[in-house]
Order: sequence, then structure tokens, then C-alpha cells
Amino acid sequence: MSLNTLSPDTAVNDIRKERVGALLVFGSAFFWSFGGAIARFLDVTDSWTIVFWRNFFAAVFLIVFMVLRDGPRGTVALYRNMGWPGFVVAGTFATATTCFIIAISYTTVANVVLLQAGVPLFAALMSRLFFGERITTLTWSAIAAVIAGVAIMVSGSFTGSVSPIGDALALTIAIVFAATTVITRRYTNVRMTPAASLGALVACAVSATQAGTLLVPLDQLALLFVFGTFNLGLGMALFVTGARLIPSALAALLGTGEMMLAPVWVAVIHGEIPSERAIWGGLVILAALITYLGAEFRRQQADRH
Repeated sequence: MSLNTLSPDTAVNDIRKERVGALLVFGSAFFWSFGGAIARFLDVTDSWTIVFWRNFFAAVFLIVFMVLRDGPRGTVALYRNMGWPGFVVAGTFATATTCFIIAISYTTVANVVLLQAGVPLFAALMSRLFFGERITTLTWSAIAAVIAGVAIMVSGSFTGSVSPIGDALALTIAIVFAATTVITRRYTNVRMTPAASLGALVACAVSATQAGTLLVPLDQLALLFVFGTFNLGLGMALFVTGARLIPSALAALLGTGEMMLAPVWVAVIHGEIPSERAIWGGLVILAALITYLGAEFRRQQADRH
């Protein structure tokens, strides 16, 4: 149904919801983008130990958040009512978290990041194929520009080596995260915060079986608390809340802001200046997002009148 066929109040309300959803999803990318900068402070050598504590604190944050917002009984009801969409989203979150650690042990981070740029493309294709969600030419153009921008960003880091296992796992991450975006958007009546917390707990359980030790110094535990609570947990909460309110392709596009902002925080906090290619690639992504959002804003203003 077009906005033009809706009542003025309904159209305005839908536009407001989309704007709030866009802000929330970009907020999730903003908090996720601090991951690399925080990780630079960690001295823990076992990656599985980091995954365990990060997901543990993320799960605790999300559960406390739900209890404060909905109360103990309401939180239990959220878990009961999330149904199969919630369990699928929990599985995709857990899969993405686990596959990332394994992938970077086989292939370069650059390869993984490049394949993550395919998330908007996969989300758009899934939305179109399974739910008939219309994808505009402007959206396809923005997706292509973002993929090109990420390719430029990481092109200087390619080693020329190919790892079928590592690249397959990186591709898996992109596909399951796109599925998360599409399912969250499709089932707007289902709160996905419990699903995100369940996914963190599953990843926590898996990493506990793989970690050499779970003991870390107190100063490192404090960093892992920030890593899990604000970087992962808050990012998850913002994403699953906002992705319900906007088209899947737009949610995935806004999520690429993480790739654009991550090098900025590492440069500001650690003094690691990104390469010229990374800067140019980031500018391409920024230009694509600004152009897309500006065009969407103008379209919404026209629809209101």
C-alpha cells in the first residue's frame, strides 16, 4: 500500500517510525564500530575467552534491560512468545559470532570485511524473493556503491591467498546476518531482544567449550565488560528494535556504517591512521548513505504533501 493511499495521520506516523528505526539501526552500527578500538586494549590471547566474556556480558545486559523495561513476568512472556522467528534470529546471531572467530583464523580480516559488505545485497534479495518487498533502483545503486566503497577500503590488505574454509565462513556470516535483518523486519510483532540474548548465550556456551581458560585479570575483565555490554549488547538491542521499523535493505545499508566508522575510532583513540584507500573507501560509503537517505527524506516529504 502506498503512503498516498493512507490517511495523513497514518502516513505521518509511518514516516516517523521509519526515521526512528533508521536512527536506532545506525546507532547500533555506531556502538558496534567501537569493537576494534576496544579490542586493541585487550591483552587476552585466547580469542575464545574473549568471545565467552563478551557474549556473557551482552546476554546479562539484554536480560537486565528486558527485566527493567517489562518486569520479570513480562520478560518471561517475551521468551515464550518469540516463536520460531525468535529462535531463528537467536541461531543467526550465535552463528555469526562463532563463525567470525573461526573465519579470521583461516583468512584475512580484509576478506571477511569485504564479504560483510554483501549483507545489504543478500537482505534485499531475500526480502524480494521470500516476501515480495519492493527494492527501488536507488536502493540497488546504494548497495552497489557501498560494496565498491568497502572493496576500496580493504583492497590494500589483500594477501592474494584464498582460503575456501575462511571465505565460506565469512560468506555464511553475511548471509545469516542478512536473514536476521529480514526476519526482524518481517515479524514486526515479535520482540527480538530475547532472541538476541539467547543468541549471545548460545555463543557463550559454544566458546566455553573451546576456550583454554576463562580466567582473566580484573583490568581485562573490566574491558570485556565494556566490550560486551556497550559494544555488543547495546548494539544488539538497538538493531533488533530499529530493524522492525524500516525496510530490510535500508537496515542492512545503515549497518555498513560500522565498517566506515571503525577505522575512525582506531585512528582517534590509538593513533593508527588509516590508509589512503581506506579513507577514500569510507568517503564512498558515506556519500552513498547520505545520498540515499537524502533522497528518501525528500520522497517522504513529497508523500506527506
